[in-house]
Amino acid sequence: MVDSALAWLQTHSNRIILLLIVAACAALAAWILGGILKKALDRSSIPSASIFVNLLKACIWVIAAAMVLEPVFGINPTTLITALGIGGIAISLGLKDTISNIVGGFGLMLGKVIQPGDFITVNGTTGMVQDITWRQTVVRSRDGNEIVIPNSVLNTSALERITAVGESCVSVTFTVRAGSDLTRVERAIIAAVGRRTSGQTDPDHPPIVQFRDFSPYGIEGAVLMFAKPGVFASTLQDEAIRALANADFIEQRAATGTQARRSDPKTSKPPSA
Repeated sequence: MVDSALAWLQTHSNRIILLLIVAACAALAAWILGGILKKALDRSSIPSASIFVNLLKACIWVIAAAMVLEPVFGINPTTLITALGIGGIAISLGLKDTISNIVGGFGLMLGKVIQPGDFITVNGTTGMVQDITWRQTVVRSRDGNEIVIPNSVLNTSALERITAVGESCVSVTFTVRAGSDLTRVERAIIAAVGRRTSGQTDPDHPPIVQFRDFSPYGIEGAVLMFAKPGVFASTLQDEAIRALANADFIEQRAATGTQARRSDPKTSKPPSA
């Protein structure tokens, strides 16, 4: 059996050497040209994503495979192309989702709809675009999770691009007692929240207090904060709520009253003090 294997290797040694040489050259060319293309995309106005680098590498390997088909495997490339053309319909039906994602990825990149570094919201998912690959777009949310979204979904769903400041915004609502001095309340809220969230908010965007509406309990408002990169929105929200929990100008009955009205639709009056 060993003799048979050695004899086979001697007989096909030229083919094996050719195959190894072509494979090594293709791998080297893909590595070098892929790096050059990536640097060129980074320096140009064209969005940089792995989909372009992957396309270049795929073309290199297809050319390499075509070079060794006949001399190594004895397969005529024309015959193979004809066979693929006959089975193209079946392949396209089986891979229609993949093809849709690939076409969608090129549409997103060439149309500059989104590119790596953009903040987007799609189907309730908000985060920064990390990469656009053959089939999907990778989005990293503020909590560090990576969400994989098929490119076809991005092409068929409402997509919102938001600014970095908008993505970092955290809102905490409150109700101020009627008759309160709103200027004093605004200063007190900013001071309390600022002390509690020091080191977690963006120093270039301090907290903002907005008064929005009236209710049976008083004046409704919200404090807007802007989280630093790496700070979870839920953490910042928790700290702000703790800062305002025992403030004497906050009407604590408002939340209880809202829950009571939800549980009993017939109740239209706020609970008595």
